Amino acid sequence: MGIPQHNIEEEFAALAEMLSGQGIEVEEIKAKLKAQEIETPSWGYGNSGTRFGVFKQPGAARDVHERLADAAQVHKVTGVCPGVALHIPWDKVDDYGALGQEVAELGVCIGAINPNVFQEPEYKLGSFGHRDPAVRRKALDHMHECVDIMQQAGSTVLSLWFADGTNYPGQDDIIARKRRFEECLSETHAMLPEGVRMLIEYKFFEPAFYHTDIADWGMALNFAIKAGPKAEVLVDLGHHPLSTNIEHIVALLLDEGRMGGFHFNNRKYADDDVTTGSVNLYEVFLIYHEILNAERRSAAAANIAYMIDQSHIIKPKVEAMIQSVLNIQMAYARALLVDRTALAEAQAEDDAVACEE
Repeated sequence: MGIPQHNIEEEFAALAEMLSGQGIEVEEIKAKLKAQEIETPSWGYGNSGTRFGVFKQPGAARDVHERLADAAQVHKVTGVCPGVALHIPWDKVDDYGALGQEVAELGVCIGAINPNVFQEPEYKLGSFGHRDPAVRRKALDHMHECVDIMQQAGSTVLSLWFADGTNYPGQDDIIARKRRFEECLSETHAMLPEGVRMLIEYKFFEPAFYHTDIADWGMALNFAIKAGPKAEVLVDLGHHPLSTNIEHIVALLLDEGRMGGFHFNNRKYADDDVTTGSVNLYEVFLIYHEILNAERRSAAAANIAYMIDQSHIIKPKVEAMIQSVLNIQMAYARALLVDRTALAEAQAEDDAVACEE
């Protein structure tokens, strides 16, 4: 049973009055919530599954045009999701100018471009880390293709995730692979036009099970620094060992000026990619708390790309995306409500209980 609209309005008015009485600028918080943009992924609207099989749903998007239409519906409902990330070649078309016109008519825009250097047979043993220069060249050519697509589609973010790694001890020379990655990432960085950046994502395991070439935030940061100033780190919430303090990582990356963006999702065990907030919404709140702390110190947090990357296999696609966006907004709203003056006073007095409350 739905909540009557007049009840929502009455309850919000009462809440706003209470918060205003505490010195909280309610209109300012509302403006910040409306200003935040959360990008949704095209692949989140199609059929998905596990390594055991794909589970089809009636009405799931079948091509890029239907995926964009579904994304437009999410933006229509939430008002904060104008960007749609594309995955190449899954979303490849012949005319990106026409695609740009299509998204404009839908009221959305093209967001990050995600190259695919893991699916084709040549990438079985890696892409940028592969020992064969022909395979590395194939991957670099694909990067060049994606940068061209970005320019045609009006995208400003190249989002990079690599499945590269090894499955067995001694399978390959880890340092040789590292140096190949440095060379290829530097070459990719050199392709980027002005106003465009590349985000380097990390993942501590899977599909590689012995070692992953970009396994954690430190490796991603090191690669980004060596690649150049347009390279930053992308944090996927599910790409960490269990119990990792992700908000700590975010705080450090912000302080170093290399916090590029997020892939929001949730997990219980590994890279489960379930809907954001379904398992641990408090973690998302703590992440936003560190972002807001960083905003008070510098402009480092102003250019973060907020993106969703999840595989809500058994949930309806559009509804699951809306649910995730609302959970993200809820966590952000709670972080905006923190009394930072009172928190600073409690910290100065080493009052751990008051700090947590």
